[in-house]
Amino acid sequence: MKEINVREIKENAVKMISDDWMLVTAGDDSGFNTMTASWGGIGELWAKDVVFVFIRPQRYTLEFIEKNDVFSLSFFGGDYKKELTFCGRNSGRDVDKMKETNFTPVFSDGTTYFEEAETVLICKKLAVTEITPDSFIDKDIDKNYANKDYHKVFIAEIVKTLKK
Repeated sequence: MKEINVREIKENAVKMISDDWMLVTAGDDSGFNTMTASWGGIGELWAKDVVFVFIRPQRYTLEFIEKNDVFSLSFFGGDYKKELTFCGRNSGRDVDKMKETNFTPVFSDGTTYFEEAETVLICKKLAVTEITPDSFIDKDIDKNYANKDYHKVFIAEIVKTLKK
């Protein structure tokens, strides 16, 4: 992979996240976990290029995000939907996602990403907050939380962008 400036990414960020999905990964060669996500964003905040990702409290990946300063977002350009579905539906507590998907982890920059990815963002946490129902202006949003398992929102600076 080649390092580029994040502003050189030509793909539509909404499509990359919402339609093609991404793997959110934290941890290193001593232990990591990954999960599929289709909620998030890329933009600018506090004069920095940033991402924001949403993680529910029961997700195993949350433990790794919380104890590490850096995490990655791996984008596959619409390929590997079967593998991404598996990573979204199964917990790393119960299964070996690497064995089941044949993804190849790359340990670099204090985190883990995947050799098969088309684009990788290495992200350094800046802030975290929790979604609460009293913050919903549109109260209909609460229907996304039947189990009242409100997301944590992580805002992170994009410190490195890699592209195939």
